[in-house]
Amino acid sequence: MSEQNQKANEVIGLANVSHDALPLIFGIYPGGAAGNETGVVAGPPDDPIRIQEALDQLQGKQRSFIVRTYMQYMGVEQEASVTPNAAEQYVRNGRRLDLVLCFRKPDLEGWPRFINSIVERYGPYLAKLQITEEPNLTTIPAVDGCIPHVREALIQGVITAKDAARRYSYDIQIGFNAVISFDPQDDFWPTIATTSDAAFQAALDYVGMDFFPDVFRPIEPDRLHDMVVGALTHFRQSMSIGNIATTVPLHINENGWATGQERPYERQAAVLETVVRAVHEQRAALNITHYEHFDLRDADSSSPSLFYQFGLLRDDYTPKPAFEVYRQLIAELGG
Repeated sequence: MSEQNQKANEVIGLANVSHDALPLIFGIYPGGAAGNETGVVAGPPDDPIRIQEALDQLQGKQRSFIVRTYMQYMGVEQEASVTPNAAEQYVRNGRRLDLVLCFRKPDLEGWPRFINSIVERYGPYLAKLQITEEPNLTTIPAVDGCIPHVREALIQGVITAKDAARRYSYDIQIGFNAVISFDPQDDFWPTIATTSDAAFQAALDYVGMDFFPDVFRPIEPDRLHDMVVGALTHFRQSMSIGNIATTVPLHINENGWATGQERPYERQAAVLETVVRAVHEQRAALNITHYEHFDLRDADSSSPSLFYQFGLLRDDYTPKPAFEVYRQLIAELGG
């Protein structure tokens, strides 16, 4: 074990825990639509044939590959659509869905019924079911942290989803995600600790982390690796504040780097490689099992806004250099 890994273990209490350093399970969000500070940005419609081709190339010979998708709960009276559309069409060749249930209406009465209906309908396609989207991010209306009662929805939803998966005998990992926070006054993780119970702990299969280093705050290239390791370690510490056991795996659910004006394609490829290798390096020390990239295709490659250019492909599905880098990383590190 490296000195760096040993230090990370000691910080979060994993020093005496034995880990098998398994290969990472990789995945990607295959759509073009993405969120920004106020809502959703989009461009040309998704092309399912081109998406299938790209997923096949990225997956290569891997037996497992995760396709990340999103569904917004707007109340039981309104039909919820999946982004990208008809995502179950991408479930083939060992691929399964990571479906995110976004809590967009503060209706706790209808929420369990909605979750049960989703597990019943999509269960055969699911590898993972994420309950709420970034519930601790309260400054961006496009995610769930701004919605009243989202923390109750998280706790209630995880238990409901696991009960439904067991009832239908579906092998689905149930979890939630969060963004990293360095604010000592942030009460999200303490609230998870005080409001969850044994049923929640028994139902929780993973916690996801969304982070985008060097996107919103520039980082010197020679500092990026250490920053990523520090962020991962800090997030695992935060999980422990939430009374989440170290045996619960950490998943990287969203990570990416946007191209654009003065944001070259070559830098995207370099950041991707540095981040993925750092995650892989820490997988035993921090019990990390999954990495999912955001995202496959630009919403609009002509837009100067960075929120439109997170793709490994341009909006016409032609590849940026980072696409090949990610394909090679999956082949090398995915086992």
